Amino acid sequence: MKKGCILVVDDNKNVLSALRILLESYFQKVILLNSPNTLVSQLNDNRPDVILLDMNFSAGINSGNEGLYWLSEIKKFDAELPVVLFTAYADIDLAVSALKQGASDFVVKPWDNAKLVATLQSAYSLRQSRKEVKQLREKQTVINRELNRDKAFCWGQSETMRELRSLLSKVAKTDASILITGENGTGKEVIAREIHRLSVRSEEVLVTVDMGAVSETLFESELFGHVKGSFTDARTDRAGKFEAADGGTLFLDEIGNLNYALQAKLLSVIQSRQVVRVGDNKPIPVDIRLICATNRNLEQSVLNGEFREDLLYRVNTIHLEVPALRDRSEDIPELAEFFLLKYSGKYDKKGLTLSKNAIQKLKEYAWPGNVRELQHAMEKAVILCDGTELQADDFYLRKQEKKSPKLANMSLEDAEKMLIENSIVKNNGNMSAVAIELGITRPTLYSKIKKYDL
Repeated sequence: MKKGCILVVDDNKNVLSALRILLESYFQKVILLNSPNTLVSQLNDNRPDVILLDMNFSAGINSGNEGLYWLSEIKKFDAELPVVLFTAYADIDLAVSALKQGASDFVVKPWDNAKLVATLQSAYSLRQSRKEVKQLREKQTVINRELNRDKAFCWGQSETMRELRSLLSKVAKTDASILITGENGTGKEVIAREIHRLSVRSEEVLVTVDMGAVSETLFESELFGHVKGSFTDARTDRAGKFEAADGGTLFLDEIGNLNYALQAKLLSVIQSRQVVRVGDNKPIPVDIRLICATNRNLEQSVLNGEFREDLLYRVNTIHLEVPALRDRSEDIPELAEFFLLKYSGKYDKKGLTLSKNAIQKLKEYAWPGNVRELQHAMEKAVILCDGTELQADDFYLRKQEKKSPKLANMSLEDAEKMLIENSIVKNNGNMSAVAIELGITRPTLYSKIKKYDL
């Protein structure tokens, strides 16, 4: 089947006639030029897929410089366009020079028809492959932009958030590893996405991994990938999260939940910037920007022997602390208005406003679930309200229990154990409800239940 367009440039009319007869059987369109003077305009008008270019056009001159000149002009027009050079004088140095300047191949006259056709078809296949790669890259760029699109984000005007925003804008443009800490629901993942959006890698993908949800048995397969047959369910080769994030950003959420034994494997990959898929021994280089997040005090975890100190140094080049919402209550009205606008539009209740007593109620609440809890409270209030103004009674907030004085004398682990026990009793053993109330994933909850032997 005839495919593609070929442009042949040669000053010998007999050669052109012979090539027309030969190439019309293989190419959909054959364009012949007996002079390169109109070459650039032909490139514009016909957009050929392959060019067969003679090396010499002036009588008595056989240096090949003319061909090299026109090769450079073609490459200025389209650097990816395959050019096969054609000459009656076999010269190895000239061929090497042409290939260095971007020629796809070099054919000597008189030619062998089969070899010439094979060379030109190979050049055409190269052209199609380059087009496909370019299209895939463009498609991936569009997908990445959609995934990383500038989602609406409300910072607030408190001093702590202004300082955080200023620091973030400085470090985002670097490739430094960043550790984001803060309570559950403070917006650590949102901060990670904002860092990626402002970075030089923003055109590439951001890959998120919830370390608390990755089981120990599948840790290496999930993060580093595997080859077919490496274990029972490995039916095909599969890239891990590190490879998926190559060129972009890898966000490891809840890194403090990672098992101590697995931390050494993660550290090795972060240091070497290479992964080895499960069942393989070939290292694969990866170029990633690493962002980690946790609600734990990793320095204390190091002292307790639960987190590797060398891994902490690797992930903690820059430390960003996201404050709890109760510590920036002046931002609550702005955040509430932000979520009100979002959900009134989503549920077709445009024009909704917040009453003063509603704002006061929101400001007085402690928000143990932080911004995430405020967001859910606003969504629920918008759905259930009947009027055009949200009142204090439209917000169904958890009762604020007074802190037990016993907590002051408890260790962090004892306090965590007590909170989990109380939540299990309160929710009648419903682990999904317990996980939601505590702001952690179910795998993390089960891990803690096992840890505390509950």
